[in-house]
Amino acid sequence: MVERRRGRRDGRRPGDLRPVRIVPGFMPPAEGSVLIEFGDTRVICTASVQESVPPFLRGSGKGWVTAEYAMLPRSSPERIERERRGPGGRTHEIQRLFGRSLRAVTDMDALGERSILVDCDVIQADGGTRTASITGGYVALALAIRALQQKKTIARNPLARTVAAVSVGIVGGEVCVDLDYGEDSTAEVDMNVVATGDGALVEVQGTAEGKPFARSDLDRMVDAALEAISRLKERQEQALRG
Repeated sequence: MVERRRGRRDGRRPGDLRPVRIVPGFMPPAEGSVLIEFGDTRVICTASVQESVPPFLRGSGKGWVTAEYAMLPRSSPERIERERRGPGGRTHEIQRLFGRSLRAVTDMDALGERSILVDCDVIQADGGTRTASITGGYVALALAIRALQQKKTIARNPLARTVAAVSVGIVGGEVCVDLDYGEDSTAEVDMNVVATGDGALVEVQGTAEGKPFARSDLDRMVDAALEAISRLKERQEQALRG
């Protein structure tokens, strides 16, 4: 039996998020933008509207939402090389996750035949960059859609639900949410959960870092993540209210 430790190194309880801050309008030229902070992880998310769609959607009347993700060279303690020849494997996987997450809550018919490209640039990384990007990217997307509605470019809001993401894992025998880098690097199990604000799962990515974990541990981690995502929904809605 794993001995459970007492508390986390930053004083948080297992179910506590790091301080979350969402600053809307951080990049004024973009139709939608935010700076999102999960503790010491900071990401700039921008949403850009393009009056075109990929070739496979031309003439369909449907829109498209996609995403790109990058880490600035000194977002981490050691310099990260720029991906000059296109995204590497990790980046490509994160971008696909990000795009799937946003499309899961977007009605492409209501968006019309246009695209929204959401860019997430990590300016400081301390764990949870992809989950912060999804959470902030949703707010940037919602702001861009609001701008389209204000211009009467679209008749109704294509977003019927919110979507957010959080990391969760087993650290020192306890289920903990929103892992920082130190916790992530020592976790027995590491997982990312993407879900809507009303608790519907979009994606679950989990890995045992050593010993396999039980189904009951999976259930406990998903439950903890969904509770945290319900709190992230509140932060998203606060940011959108201005």
